[in-house]
Amino acid sequence: MKQLKEYTIQFVGLKIGRHQFEYHIKDEFFKHFDYEDFNTVDVKVEVELEKKTTLLELHFKIKGFVNVNCDLTNEPYDQKIANEFDLVVKFGDEYNDEEIDILVIPHGEYQINIQQYIYELIVLAVPNKLIHPGVKDGSLKSEILDKLEELSPKEEKENNEGDQTDPRWNTLKKLL
Repeated sequence: MKQLKEYTIQFVGLKIGRHQFEYHIKDEFFKHFDYEDFNTVDVKVEVELEKKTTLLELHFKIKGFVNVNCDLTNEPYDQKIANEFDLVVKFGDEYNDEEIDILVIPHGEYQINIQQYIYELIVLAVPNKLIHPGVKDGSLKSEILDKLEELSPKEEKENNEGDQTDPRWNTLKKLL
């Protein structure tokens, strides 16, 4: 996959200390990854890079919304998302990204591309089950919801005999 230039941070020219980077993620970002589960995307990403003498620490923070379809009604709605992630970048002999929050890059590297981390952070921030807020509070009117209500199993009406206890239980109560 081709790396997007705007998500590459050149850390060689940066002074030791904290540096802030901001990105605004839109639909085009996910088209690059061929990810089509979102209708629209509007997410703000803040990356704080702390450069130290032997390593880099990156703190990712995302906040925004993705427009998705409800799993029950297929109605589109805006799902708010927020997530944070810390990444430690160390220098070693060869590239290694086997650890979740530790990245090892070769000693000669002078830049790091963070597009994959941003992509994963946004996708993992979306809940597994997508339910329209109108379904939860009952304000959404939809043909699909009406059909689900119609086909749902009805509660059996209890007869008056169900309210009375069985006399056999009375003898067991005496044992207590």
